[in-house]
Amino acid sequence: MAGRPTKDSPSRVDPRTGRPLPEGIRWRADRQRYQIRVVGPSVEGGAAERSRTFLTLAEAKRELAKMVAGRNPNGSMTLEQWHEKYWPAIESSVRPATARTYGVAWRLRVKPSLGRHRLEDITSPMIESAMVAWSGGASAKNDALAVLSRLLDGARRSRFIDYNPAREVKRPSMRESISPVSRALTLDQIRTLLDLVPDGVYRRYLAALVYTGMRAGEATALRVGDVDFERGIIRVSRSLSPGQRGELIEQSPKSHKFRDVPLIDALRPYAEEAAQGKAAGDLLFDGVDGGRLTNHNARRGVDWETLREAIGRPDLRIHDLRHTFATILFDAGATAPDVQATLGHSSLQVTERYSRAREGVALRAGAALNDALKSAGGEPSKRTSRRTPRRPQCTLMAQPRRDTGGIAR
Repeated sequence: MAGRPTKDSPSRVDPRTGRPLPEGIRWRADRQRYQIRVVGPSVEGGAAERSRTFLTLAEAKRELAKMVAGRNPNGSMTLEQWHEKYWPAIESSVRPATARTYGVAWRLRVKPSLGRHRLEDITSPMIESAMVAWSGGASAKNDALAVLSRLLDGARRSRFIDYNPAREVKRPSMRESISPVSRALTLDQIRTLLDLVPDGVYRRYLAALVYTGMRAGEATALRVGDVDFERGIIRVSRSLSPGQRGELIEQSPKSHKFRDVPLIDALRPYAEEAAQGKAAGDLLFDGVDGGRLTNHNARRGVDWETLREAIGRPDLRIHDLRHTFATILFDAGATAPDVQATLGHSSLQVTERYSRAREGVALRAGAALNDALKSAGGEPSKRTSRRTPRRPQCTLMAQPRRDTGGIAR
């Protein structure tokens, strides 16, 4: 009789011992293997039946016990197969720029090293070994680890795997990279940078970045009405960032929080010049032809490579202008919470990376120890003179020629 094998049929009897096979296991004579079948949740929802075969009965029993205890048969799909299913959910849950970064991290790092492995076979040591071969610095590897963790988190919530091994992997430390303080420009370099850029849209845009610490996308999205010329305040409430196809998408700032930044005297002439003849809803810093001005076309417009060679900083990035502003604020005596609020950092720990407070710790500690030894009657070393480092004057420079035309306020 055709149909499902009965208990006495050859497929339900172990050919090696002649005894009946346990429930859920049968013998596949065509493959010469033991087969198990388990019903579990499918990727699309609902239930799905999966089967696996093993060379020995002991292996089949162990795997069947795991699945009965909660292991899902979908754990046998590869990471690449799961990425195809789950990527739309990740893409819709993050900012467009983040989705682009994750897409690059997947194609260049995660997929080549781990894509072929089954979800249930991926372990923390396997991920750590893959990270060694990943190209790029700490930031690039953290992006790859982030997209991998999101994929495995989705598989865990779908009960395809028991836990997310990526969460056990230590993230590469960003502190091993160059300190943001060392990437900041000096006041003389700021003056030279702006003097080398002709008067116009690009000079105003670069001045806004270095004198406000705004991210490039935030300066691009700034409207005339966001500037309160009377109070000397700029309201940062939106940002423009590229989408998956390169289009600019307006959204909230990176921290998802609105903030105010100062309109300092050095920036005011640039802002007033940019606002002349515009309505409150117009872009403050638009391009030469009135379009959107971004860090990419600004670099092309000022010949960025030549410019940074001229100031002796061949490694200078647009984002380093933000580092410069943060460092100047600390040097001028601003408190860490004030700097954090002005820059829109999510945590004080990020902000304190810009402080020079620890640079003189060795001298201060040595001087304190010398004093202690001297008071105790010991033989102190030659006293290290304690000098208070000179702080730069914060009367910033390189202002454009002023025009008395009308200003939209």
